[in-house]
Amino acid sequence: MTTKIIGTGSYLPEHVVSNDDLAKLVDTSDEWIASRTGIRNRRIATKESGADMAAAAAEEALKDAGMDGSEIDLILVATCSSDFQFPSTACLVQKAIHATNAAAFDLSAACSGFLFALHTAHAYICAGIYKNILLVGVEVLSKLIDWNDRSTCVLFGDGASACVVERGEGLYSADHGMEGFVQWSDGVSGEVLTCPGRKIENPWKENDSETEYIQMNGQEVFRFAVKKVPECIRQVTEKTETQIETIDWFILHQANSRIIQSVAKRLGVPEEKFPMNMEQYGNTSAASIPILLDEMNKKGMLQPGQKIILSGFGAGLTWGAAQIEW
Repeated sequence: MTTKIIGTGSYLPEHVVSNDDLAKLVDTSDEWIASRTGIRNRRIATKESGADMAAAAAEEALKDAGMDGSEIDLILVATCSSDFQFPSTACLVQKAIHATNAAAFDLSAACSGFLFALHTAHAYICAGIYKNILLVGVEVLSKLIDWNDRSTCVLFGDGASACVVERGEGLYSADHGMEGFVQWSDGVSGEVLTCPGRKIENPWKENDSETEYIQMNGQEVFRFAVKKVPECIRQVTEKTETQIETIDWFILHQANSRIIQSVAKRLGVPEEKFPMNMEQYGNTSAASIPILLDEMNKKGMLQPGQKIILSGFGAGLTWGAAQIEW
């Protein structure tokens, strides 16, 4: 058996923040940001919670799949910016969509989160434990950003997207769906991209002044991404015995246009096979891959039988790739 994507949906906050808007806050410009990242706008939550966005995306994905919440067996939410320490965002989504028969939990792998959630769902399905699973990637990164730090505040945006996946018969190539995946982590190098949580605070602990915002060594993250993403894409295509030139689409984490262009060049694949939408949304972390997937699905760009690579990278450090047949 394998795992098939049968429905997609997304939600983006209404409030748009342009590069010109950011130029009023920090020493930057539209030209500076766009030329280095490919980003011109991002959506910022001003009235929506992460759970609100996740539930809206989930409802849209369920509608696309022709299902309702009661048919879902498991809800996996990938996020590193949840509304609460507990309950999980997944449980809040379960309540909102009336998924009374589902188990629910969150998964944190930063910008690789949706990809890791997809791999987790695939494992559950192949083990015969669940049949219908809802996957959500959602982030409210605006609350983790120091808006006085131009090295990070220009990069990130808020948003949510969801997929419904179901069990398909046959193993890998016998049916459309997941054909193979790889995933990796490198905790030793994790300090290049961090965001501290709530500090230990009790009568026996003296607090320090550590920042609570996202901190990133941009050059190191860039070097990591342009090396590991093509590497893991080659690994998954070797695993499935697929020639890279036969892949129809490469749907990558939308962090930086230069990273994606470098990956295309290293793989020897035309950039036209690497769709991008970070120009309008910025880096939405765990939501970025499924937002792009949903946009392409709505535009009719995804056709049955097409081979697609999904690949993400992020804090942890984490990275990986999945190959699917649409």
